[in-house]
Formats: sequence, C-alpha cells, structure tokens
Amino acid sequence: MSDTSIRTYTDERSTETTTERADEHEHEDTTVCPECGARLESDTEHGETVCSECGLVVEEDEIDRGPEWRAFDSAEKDSKSRVGAPTTKMMHDKGLSTNIGWQDKDAYGNSLSSRQRQKMQRLRTWNERFRTRDSKERNLKQALGEIDRMASALGLPENVRETASVIYRRALQDNLLPGRSIEGVATASLYAAARQAGVPRSLDEVERVSRVEKMELTRTYRYIIRELNLEVKPADPESYIPRFVSDLDLSDEVERRARDLIDAAREDGILSG
Repeated sequence: MSDTSIRTYTDERSTETTTERADEHEHEDTTVCPECGARLESDTEHGETVCSECGLVVEEDEIDRGPEWRAFDSAEKDSKSRVGAPTTKMMHDKGLSTNIGWQDKDAYGNSLSSRQRQKMQRLRTWNERFRTRDSKERNLKQALGEIDRMASALGLPENVRETASVIYRRALQDNLLPGRSIEGVATASLYAAARQAGVPRSLDEVERVSRVEKMELTRTYRYIIRELNLEVKPADPESYIPRFVSDLDLSDEVERRARDLIDAAREDGILSG
C-alpha cells in the first residue's frame, strides 16, 4: 500500500516537471526568432514583434492595451484615467452624449412593465431634445448623418468621413450655409475630403448617391474650397484605374496599358483640365 502511494507521488512529480518544461519551451519559442534564434523585440509604434537581428516580423497588428496618455505620478494617473469610446468628429456631439436603447428590456433581458415603458419613452424624448438644443446642432446632426450615408454607399474609409465632418463643421462655423442646402454642403465636403485623401470619386458617382444635382454640387464645392482656403490637388487619373479595372473585371494587361496611356498623355501635357 505504501509502495503504491510513493509510486503515485513520483509519477505526479514527473508529470509536473514535464509540464513545467513544456511551458518553459513554449515561452522560449515566443521570445526567440524562429529563423535565426535571436531575441524578439516589440515595436509598439507599428504594433509588430520583430527579430532584433534579421528583422523578421513574427507578429503584426498587435493590440495596444495600454492608455494613449502618460502619467508621471499617481495623482496625474488618477486624473487622466477614464472610460468610454474616444471622441469623434463624425457625431454632432462628438460621441459624448448618452444613448437610451430602443428595446424595452432591462439589463437582464426581461421585458419592462407598461409603467416603466412609458417612463423610458419620456426619457428618450427628453434625451433627444437635450442632444440637439439649437438649430446649429440639429443642422450638424442631419449633415453628419448624410455624410455617413453617402460615404458608406461610395465605400469611403473612416478617415475620409472624419475629414468631411471637419470641413462641414468649419463651413457651419464660418456661416457659409445661408442660401445653400444642407445636403449640398455635405456632399461638397465629402467630395473635397475624398480628393484630399487620395481616394477620389467622380462627380457622376457622387451625384448618384447624393440628393442634389451636379450643378449645385460643383457650385457649392468651388465656393467651399475658395472660402475655407482648402488645398485640393487635381485628381490623379491613375488613382481611378484599379477601381475601374476591378468593377469591370478587366485583365492586368488592360491596367498596364491604361497606365502607359496616362503617362504618355502626361508627358504631352494634355492631362490638365
């Protein structure tokens, strides 16, 4: 009976030792380059884990779980600590308001009583009134919603939407909207932002998703560019080629030929206008 107990204890010790060695080996694999065996380093600026000797990128698109601010003492750390999503220009209140869900359920998923539903409906009504307290905020809320809708239809990235929101805010602040429609200024802001970001869309494409005519769009666009002193370079024809080739399902040979034609036209000076 005693021999069996001693043997069992020894087996458990050996199993624990084997597990510890496996964990140590796994830890070494995560800190050593699989190619040259050198030490790995974390590049926090680019979110990558690279080898310090050969430069091999072992991991990429890492998540930075730390704060974006620095603190030098405990008091400063407590004052800067916060929760919630970052502010954004794409919302009229910069994302700092409170949203009350439309579902009439509590935190556990249970349905509310009729009295509680009436109370929540009143809270939603007053919350909506407080979020847009004056005409400028209501104007901004409608315009930013329009910008987000058109950007989604055109497949534009988030940085273009952010830039378009900033341009519209500047136009509203400089009182450029009287005599012009909200949809027209919003469309012109999105068109200018797309050209600034190097992902332009043609006027015909923008007109198809907009609620204004092309004449109003071009007139409003020129007015905003002039009044806000925006630096918008002429669109490069080559930036349209990859998208058109993809939409039309054309070959790489057609794309190369189109680029050659554009280069020849640029050398002859016939691209301007």
